[in-house]
Amino acid sequence: MNFEFQNPTKIIFGAGTLARLGEVVSEYGKKAMIVTGGGSVKRTGAFDKAVESLKSAGISHVECADVEPNPRITSVARGAKIAKDEGCDVIIALGGGSTMDAAKVMGAAALYDGNPWDMILHGQEEVYIPTETLPVITVPTLAATGSEANCGAVITNDETKIKSFIQIPLLFPKVALVDPELTVSVPQNHTAYGVCDIITHVMEGYFNGVDGTPIQDRFAEGVIINAIEYGRKAVANGEDLEARAHVQWASIVALNGWVQAGVHMLAPMHMIEHALSAHHDITHGAGLAIVGPAWMRFAAKYRPERFAQFAQRVFNLSPEGKDALTLGMEGIDTYEAFLREIGCPTTLSEVNIGDELFEQYAKDAALVVRDEDGKLLGRPPMTTEDIVEVLKNAL
Repeated sequence: MNFEFQNPTKIIFGAGTLARLGEVVSEYGKKAMIVTGGGSVKRTGAFDKAVESLKSAGISHVECADVEPNPRITSVARGAKIAKDEGCDVIIALGGGSTMDAAKVMGAAALYDGNPWDMILHGQEEVYIPTETLPVITVPTLAATGSEANCGAVITNDETKIKSFIQIPLLFPKVALVDPELTVSVPQNHTAYGVCDIITHVMEGYFNGVDGTPIQDRFAEGVIINAIEYGRKAVANGEDLEARAHVQWASIVALNGWVQAGVHMLAPMHMIEHALSAHHDITHGAGLAIVGPAWMRFAAKYRPERFAQFAQRVFNLSPEGKDALTLGMEGIDTYEAFLREIGCPTTLSEVNIGDELFEQYAKDAALVVRDEDGKLLGRPPMTTEDIVEVLKNAL
């Protein structure tokens, strides 16, 4: 367990904290670019409240609107140009994971004269590693990605159909202003997809990390258990602010690096899902609900004891009279049943994806995070044939 851990993002958490936005931003600049998505923040009134808080602190603003789900590199470039042309000195991400991811890369791209796609890992010989960025303040309106308090961003190139990432300490937001009240208007389906995203973030390290991390195992199991308990409640009643707050906190903890410290996480489920959503633009959490159980059934054959532990500790399933693989598979079935219960798709057919491009998805999934033999990194490492097998099992 040799590792380094540092997360410099300041988290201000609690209902009503959006009112403090102006106070927070004033520490970093006087002219903000507010990055938003498809318009929900205006329909709910969150945008107006944010602007009011900025005005009260003497901060002017411009907007970069219409960032897509699965944000495009073209939107990143557009936002960077707005920030440059308008002389913005701070960026506010007001929205879900896509908005926050795009805003982080916009911050670095605003101070770079080249193509921002240079920063995103996509198999190129030379990756541009930015050394400066505009300060970014995140205000999440969805509990899912945990992007508000980590240094990663996932971006799609619509031309090449490649969806990949950048993850460097420079991209840590300065402050995450986390107001669970902003999530009460999220519809049931996207609430459910967010819960799946949270759980999968933790599962990636739990199933693909190194051995001998018992404290991290318990952290991971605790996050999953709470995401299931309060995720059910948030899906059933979106106005349950207590449930919303607990799911929001689980989202942050799931991917701010704390649960993964010392685990050296790999993320094959995410890599496979990225290949799917790059081609079909499905919601990330929905894609993970499809890929997750199918990948788990593949991986359980190689680490049955780990999956048996998951079944016992997370779902309290009895090991009596069962070998490790049988128990592990029972745990996977129980998890998949939970996903269906809260309204997630669990098969590719539900999102109208067939098997025509399976080979291409497999190649795309293994494009970046691979070993010297070209296998997608994970436990176990996966050949393109293995990835195709998982996709077939997800049909």
